[in-house]
Amino acid sequence: MRKVLVLALMLLAAPAAAQPVIPDTAMGKTLSEYLAAFNSGDAAQINAFKAAHHFGDSVEDLQRFRRQTGGFSLIKVESSDAASIVALVQEKDSDTMARFTFKEAGTAEAPKLAFTGRAIPHPDEYAIPRLSQADALKAVEDRAREEEKNDKFSGVYLIARDGKVLAAKAFGWEDRDAKRKAALDTKFRIGSMNKMFTAVATLQLVAAKKLSLDGTVGTYLPDYPNKEVAEKVTIRHLLTHTGGTGDFFGPEYEANRLALKTHADYMALFGARPPRFAPGSRDAYSNYGFLLLGNIIERVSGQSYYDYVARNIFTPAGMTNTGSLPEDVTVSNRSNGYMMKDDKWGPNTDTLPYRGMSAGGGYSTAGDLLKFAQALKTEKLLPGRLVADATTPHNHGSNYGYGFSIIGKGLLQHIGHNGGAPGQNGDLQIYPALGIVVIALSNLDPPAATNLSDFYANRMPAAR
Repeated sequence: MRKVLVLALMLLAAPAAAQPVIPDTAMGKTLSEYLAAFNSGDAAQINAFKAAHHFGDSVEDLQRFRRQTGGFSLIKVESSDAASIVALVQEKDSDTMARFTFKEAGTAEAPKLAFTGRAIPHPDEYAIPRLSQADALKAVEDRAREEEKNDKFSGVYLIARDGKVLAAKAFGWEDRDAKRKAALDTKFRIGSMNKMFTAVATLQLVAAKKLSLDGTVGTYLPDYPNKEVAEKVTIRHLLTHTGGTGDFFGPEYEANRLALKTHADYMALFGARPPRFAPGSRDAYSNYGFLLLGNIIERVSGQSYYDYVARNIFTPAGMTNTGSLPEDVTVSNRSNGYMMKDDKWGPNTDTLPYRGMSAGGGYSTAGDLLKFAQALKTEKLLPGRLVADATTPHNHGSNYGYGFSIIGKGLLQHIGHNGGAPGQNGDLQIYPALGIVVIALSNLDPPAATNLSDFYANRMPAAR
């Protein structure tokens, strides 16, 4: 997801491409005004656009999105009429393309602009050229150095094939105040990547016949406060984000952030809520659902979640630098996180939970995550049939298994998970057919790490 090199490659792929033409119409003018205001990041310009078009998104949300994307370049206008316009755009700071649709939903006296934006795969005419392995490795290193220079990346990446490390590099700062540089053994917070560990732990208990995928929450937590969740939400629902169990981030979490010290504490605070929709009827990413899995693991195993994953996942895999110790415990080489506020990086300390939990928030290193990927492959953690089941789509969107994302098709299908929160971002992409593992970790806001892992993945050789 990188600006200069991406545009150069696009020009190589389509050397005769002309500059995109915006129609000289009211909707064409609207598109131009939106891109100018959004790309400026200036509150006054964004407010002026919002006022002129009764545009719904807040200035703060648009500015945050602008920082995440670097703005948008117009690729082409796909269609346009008197009341609507559809445009293909690309993030300036990434490879991501999107389709923007603007529709005038109001009247001349009371205009109201409706907008939808959806990321899409690169159309064939804008495909990013695949490089040789050597050239792809050089490209990602050059990209990481450019991002480090521009203070947009601080962290590590690691690329391996068939268990052999092809490249592993560190950039930026582990601790900005102490001027301590990031290193390959720096521990980075990994956000929702913990969900993979929780899923493996759950499936281990399924293999041991201590859990059933179709067992309900109430089967294992008979004292669960909400009857509907207890009776209707299953382990399978929790693993696939189809249970309607919602999130826990929000005002209640903020008010109790440091008091939530155990998985039981979260359940006591949020457990009375009913499901957001009929369990199994649709998808909705649920941090609270994976928090419930942590409670269930504890109840069934008779151990704390932390002890269980340490003994049954980290130790067998050889992951000596992964854990979820509380934030007030000194952990060697654990990086400080930095979030963007008022156009500068500052500590993310006031956003962190007391400690990471089964839904996310732990820490790891790139080397340990490679060990995790290898342990899955060699069946150290789960029988092969359960690894295959966990990495087969089970949700309505066909992109999520049991705690693992499944993205792409054929040789380029990859499994894994990413994670992100203010001042932390990580990504693990495992390509089983190619034997490739791509890992990126950062102590800056998303999508610092995922941009870099995607950048390499979009250029690496697509053949064995």
